[in-house]
Amino acid sequence: MEPRHLADRVWLFPGDPDPGAIRPAVAVVADERGSVLVDAGHSPAHAREIRAGLAAARLPEPRWLVYTHHHWDHVWGACAWPGVEIVGHEAGVAPLRAEAARPWSHRHLRERVREEPRLGPSYRARALAMDDWEGFAVLPPTRTFTDELMLPTGVVLRHVGGGHAPDSTVVLVPDSRVLLLGDCWYPPPLHERSPTDGPDLELARSLLSDHVEWYVSAHDEPLRRDQARAALGD
Repeated sequence: MEPRHLADRVWLFPGDPDPGAIRPAVAVVADERGSVLVDAGHSPAHAREIRAGLAAARLPEPRWLVYTHHHWDHVWGACAWPGVEIVGHEAGVAPLRAEAARPWSHRHLRERVREEPRLGPSYRARALAMDDWEGFAVLPPTRTFTDELMLPTGVVLRHVGGGHAPDSTVVLVPDSRVLLLGDCWYPPPLHERSPTDGPDLELARSLLSDHVEWYVSAHDEPLRRDQARAALGD
């Protein structure tokens, strides 16, 4: 897997265009002091592909791993990133600890879907992502924040919350004029979604800024500022 250069020191590993795969894009903010990895990949195998791509592109190894939120497709690769500091919003700690306590296996996935059929799409994607459970662990953040946090490389984390996940965080790279959105403006996950739930366009509009040139959502193509404004009717 090769990274795509987006702007200045921001690189992207594209997600899977098949929505059934639930495999998001992963961003890397390259820095000789240690890169910032934004989301972990949806599985250890995905994370290993990204690590190989970083090495092939001769990009600096990650020192920090930022969770944009706690959903599985953004965090399940974390156990394949040894030595990084995992940073996330404090609201993600409790759900990740609960996830960490589950006896993850293909059998457990099948049992959970029998108990709650609405979990089917998510859990089928998890089963496809995981070919081997040996050494797998769900890892909560080792460093948390409440409102805003700046990492030593100048990358800024801002909590925005929203309907998709209470811990949703956007990641601003000011010198590259890039805002990494995670899933913050998306509707809630399918198994939690009501018929009236839709994209949070108000939240998306609130993030528009003349100081940002690129907006990157985890499951969509990056948009330039003029494209984002046009899409939002702003």
